[in-house]
Amino acid sequence: MPVIKIDMGLTSKEVKKELIEKVTKAMSETTNIPEQHFTVIISEGDADNFGVGGVQLSEMHK
Repeated sequence: MPVIKIDMGLTSKEVKKELIEKVTKAMSETTNIPEQHFTVIISEGDADNFGVGGVQLSEMHK
């Protein structure tokens, strides 16, 4: 059973639903594995918990 993990900032239930549907469909089409075999895990984090190039993401978006 393939597992797809997505780490991202906080987002709405609607966006997460769309991500799960579209990512699952794309992976299924690409790998020829039926959609029902995929598990999608979305981990959300506050922008204070992410850093790029040594800078907090929350600081980059000010």
